[in-house]
Amino acid sequence: MLLFLVYLFLRGILRVPAAASDEQAKDVEILVLRHQVKVLRRKVGRPPLRPWDRVLLAAASRALPRDRWTSFFVTPQTLLRWHRELVRRKWTYGPAGRPGRPPLDPEVRDLILRLGRENPRWGYLRIQGELAKLGIAMSATAIRILLRRHGLGPSPRGSGPSWSQFLRAQAQGILACDFFTVETALLQTLYVLFFIELGTRRVHIAGATASPNSAWVTQQARNLVMSQDDELPFRLLIRDRDAKFTRSFDEVFRVEGLRVLRTPIRAPKANAFAERWVRTARHECLDWTLILGRRHLERVLKEFVDHYNRERPHRGLELDTPERKLDPAPGTGEKVRRRDRLGGLIHEYYRTAA
Repeated sequence: MLLFLVYLFLRGILRVPAAASDEQAKDVEILVLRHQVKVLRRKVGRPPLRPWDRVLLAAASRALPRDRWTSFFVTPQTLLRWHRELVRRKWTYGPAGRPGRPPLDPEVRDLILRLGRENPRWGYLRIQGELAKLGIAMSATAIRILLRRHGLGPSPRGSGPSWSQFLRAQAQGILACDFFTVETALLQTLYVLFFIELGTRRVHIAGATASPNSAWVTQQARNLVMSQDDELPFRLLIRDRDAKFTRSFDEVFRVEGLRVLRTPIRAPKANAFAERWVRTARHECLDWTLILGRRHLERVLKEFVDHYNRERPHRGLELDTPERKLDPAPGTGEKVRRRDRLGGLIHEYYRTAA
C-alpha cells in the first residue's frame, strides 16, 4: 500500500503535459538515465574502459562544472590524470617522430641476442668486437641495454655449460666400438666390427668375419690406426666386456695414447651411440637386404656407411651430416635430382644445372 502511494505521488510530480517543451521531457529522461546508472553501479563493479571512452569522459569533464562531476562513475583524480595524459601525448606526437636514438635494425638485434645466448662467457666489449669484424658498428652500452632487457646479464651468464653442451664437448675425443651380427641367406652368422666417433658420429667399418678370434680383432685395430694420416685425435676408447676384445686389442690403442674404458656388465646404454647406430643400420639397410655372404655384406655396409657419413642428416648434429659440407647456396635455374644407392633402397638428392 505504501509503495502504491509513493508511485502515485511520483507520477503526479513527473507528469509532463502534452504541450510541454522538449526541455522538460529531456529533464525527465536525464533523471531516468541517472537512476538506471545508479542501479547498474549496485549490480556490477567498475566496467572496463576503452581509450575512446576515456577521451570522451575527460573532454566532458572540462565542459561540466565540478559540482556536477558526481555523475561520473570515476573519481575526479582519475579524470584529471586522463587529461594530463592527453596533454602529454599531444606534445610527444609530432611530425619529427619520437625523440632519441633510432631503433635497432631487427637483424642486428637478433644477431646480438644470438651472440649473447651462444657465448655466455662473452662480455659486452667482446660482442662489440665480434660485430665490428662483421662490419657492424655498435656501442657497448647499447649491447648491454639490449641483453639486459632480454634477461641476459653480464658475463659469465649462467652457472656454466648445460649437460648437453658438456657432453658434446667431451664427446669430441671419444671413440667407441662394438660388434653386431648378421644372418646370411644360408643362415651363417657373420660378426661385424665397427668404430664410431662420438663427436662427429662418423662410422668406420673394420670388417666382417664368421670367426672373430683374437688375431683378427687385433689386426682390425691396427688397420684402423694405420688408416689415419695423423695420430688418432681421441683420448678414450669405449668397448664392452666381450671376450673377443683381448689385451692385444687394447694394447694397440694404448700405444697410441688412448685410454680403454670397459662398460659395466649388461649395460648397453653405456655404449648408447654404438647401439643406436646398429639400430639405424638394421632399420634402413640390413632388414631390407638378403645377405649372400661375407663379401656381399662388406660391399653393402661400405655403400651404406658412405651414405651415412656423407649424405644422411643426423638429428644429434642439428640435421647435419657426420662429414660436414658447406651450406649450399640456393641456386637459380637448378633442378633437384635423385641418386639411387643399393639398388634404389636409399635415395640421395642433389642440385644440378638445368
